[in-house]
Amino acid sequence: MTDPTPAENAPAGLTPALRAANGPFDETEANPVRPYIDLGGIKILPREGLNLRLEVEEQTKRIVAVGLDYADSTLQVQPFAAPRSTGLWDETREQIRAQVRQQGGRVEERQGPLGAELLAEVPVVAGADGASGKRLARFVGVDGPRWFLRGVIGGAATADVEAAAKVEDLFRSIVVVRGGTPMPPRDLIPLRMPATPGSA
Repeated sequence: MTDPTPAENAPAGLTPALRAANGPFDETEANPVRPYIDLGGIKILPREGLNLRLEVEEQTKRIVAVGLDYADSTLQVQPFAAPRSTGLWDETREQIRAQVRQQGGRVEERQGPLGAELLAEVPVVAGADGASGKRLARFVGVDGPRWFLRGVIGGAATADVEAAAKVEDLFRSIVVVRGGTPMPPRDLIPLRMPATPGSA
């Protein structure tokens, strides 16, 4: 009998073949006839009950993330340029872990349906009275060909299995449009407002 693979040597994410089959997808793998919402760096497949928000940086007015409200949960996604040879998820998890601990939160790594993920308990200040509480968040990430897609899941999908499955399916259906422009690794792939129906 062979020894089980130690956790530190286990693959952090999906294998390229698994990701290509199940998503998130590269634009070269996406079904061209599906009615995607085009946001530049990513495309989202519309579905009933899905609300989309664009998160804009105050000073630069640049879109820095896409927020998706679905199944009593939130999913914030960001696409980044990545090196051709290595992924960014291992390194990014280390950074998130350090950040959460710095804020006085707790974080644990586990294997989820999307590969290695972090479950974090983050302290938050809620309400005018300044009462503090804790918020659960799941940090997920998938390395693709020259891109990395990061997601932060909140709400019901942090604990409820059914909601989690719906949000994971939503994350898997995303298409990343890396484009051919040279970009430094870790740069956010530009996002933009979706075109309004009927506009050329």
